[in-house]
Amino acid sequence: MNCIRPGDSVLLIWNNHDQKDISALVQQVKRKADNGFVVLENSLMITEDSRPHSSFDVVVSNWLAPYAVKHTDSLLALIVKLLKPSGKLVLKDETDLMSALKINGFVNVFLGLDNIYIAEKPNFEVGSKASLKLSGGKPAVWKLDDTVEAAWTGDDDDETIDDNELLDEDDLKKPDKQSLRVCATTGKRKACADCVCGLAEELRGETKETPKSSCGSCYLGDAFRCATCPYLGMPAFKPGEKVILDLKSDI
Repeated sequence: MNCIRPGDSVLLIWNNHDQKDISALVQQVKRKADNGFVVLENSLMITEDSRPHSSFDVVVSNWLAPYAVKHTDSLLALIVKLLKPSGKLVLKDETDLMSALKINGFVNVFLGLDNIYIAEKPNFEVGSKASLKLSGGKPAVWKLDDTVEAAWTGDDDDETIDDNELLDEDDLKKPDKQSLRVCATTGKRKACADCVCGLAEELRGETKETPKSSCGSCYLGDAFRCATCPYLGMPAFKPGEKVILDLKSDI
């Protein structure tokens, strides 16, 4: 309990300890807090209305065996209110209270020997408010309505650019369908290694001849095609539909 200084106000939180032990602890704390005062509170009885908030420089909890005080979130939240700003909490507890102490508002939490925790209340009051001083004059506020209105009325000093001026004649030309054709395999205007769709020849400037059917039933599928049909092995297609064949491959 080295945190206690002469003149400090100290709160001792206990739970059904032997009266002699409590009396001895009170006397020990009074000697350390010379000219200060010491208050006892049972952990099972203390409430929000037990003591005024920000009344104590130090709170000592669960200092004596059998260490029966349970440091719940509600108790820790109450203790941080009872402490003065920068006040200290000293307690003994075998459970891990590091996170619980921080969550309930304590800072500079330290765990020492014999399961002794030392934590500090921030140097400001919980729930305190502070006003912000703004420079004099009319605050600069940017409004979307002002910008839109200026754009329509032409009052805006900033130079605007007509988007039509960003396009030239070449940009307005409709592209040729053939120039937009891509390979179904590569997804680019680059033929795959075993191209049969005619893109390879097209890129080389070559064209494929479309053979004519002698029987007129080639479009119906392999079941209607003769053994020498150039469309053999290809799926059926609509009559008159243009089908490109690779005449250089073996059929």
